[in-house]
Amino acid sequence: MTETMRVGIGQLRDPSRDQLRFIAQLGIEDVIFNFAGKAADVPLSGESSWDLQELVQLRNRVEDAGLRLAAIENVPLDFYEDVMLDGPRREDQLDGLETTIRNLGRADIPILGYNWMPNLVWSSSRTYPVRGGAEARAYDHEQLQDAPQTHDRTYTEAELWENYEYFLERLIPVAEEAGVTMCVHPDDPPVESLGGIPRLFRSFDNYKRAMDLVDSPNHGIEFGLGVFSEMGEDVIEVIEYFGPRDEITYVHFRDVAGTVPRFHETFLDEESSNYDEWAVIQAFNDVGFSGVMIPDHVPTMNCDDPWAAGRGYTVGYLKGMLAAL
Repeated sequence: MTETMRVGIGQLRDPSRDQLRFIAQLGIEDVIFNFAGKAADVPLSGESSWDLQELVQLRNRVEDAGLRLAAIENVPLDFYEDVMLDGPRREDQLDGLETTIRNLGRADIPILGYNWMPNLVWSSSRTYPVRGGAEARAYDHEQLQDAPQTHDRTYTEAELWENYEYFLERLIPVAEEAGVTMCVHPDDPPVESLGGIPRLFRSFDNYKRAMDLVDSPNHGIEFGLGVFSEMGEDVIEVIEYFGPRDEITYVHFRDVAGTVPRFHETFLDEESSNYDEWAVIQAFNDVGFSGVMIPDHVPTMNCDDPWAAGRGYTVGYLKGMLAAL
């Protein structure tokens, strides 16, 4: 069956049967789990890698609800923090990542998204007021630019690039053998450095550099529309560059108002947002993108289940645009 551009649901961690039913009732099939954070908070055991049996059970849990597990994004920080920073556990952690990638392939889970942020996502607010009093995430660099070091010392950008290239050289051949595509998420916020850690994936040019490090169909982009717009980039231009190269693996569909150094997230249909959603859908269609688009961060709405409301609204908006194509 030929795949087409379609809407899925992401940001799942440990969904209940009711939540999976809700997703199926939205008329979509694809779900993506997000396991950022610490290993202890993830519904898969293992301090350095994931077990095949548990991955198969996770996939079957999704399929038993009539859905499809399209990807897992982010391994826990514990799995590869020393890989990013060339710490003493680097080789052991790389061995664990190799095991995880092979087990993902054996479990028929085709995509592993990841980030290169040793100190993860930063925000200055999670309660920024948007339409009707809904609450959204915001970032103001002036408030956080002088944050203390988050790790043992200040790292250089050259170090993180060197570590990233080594990571790719070790793992992309394993991913090719396993039939798993690895895709990297942009840094959020896309600023030069925070807490003494450079943020490599902060610009279109840096993404070009990253994609050129390894020539492989298993090396791609987790295309975060909101973050690319936070950078101040023309998202259409970025799509038109990476799309024909078949380097866009799947899409986080988030909208944002403003760019670095100050921005906030918002609803997709807000006139103040950074890009024209309809033009973006047309651009993805024009370059032949045939992957999954998921609602990313969404405003928190006033109701009994804000998670479902925000994502349901966004799914409907995206499905409406796809129907209009």
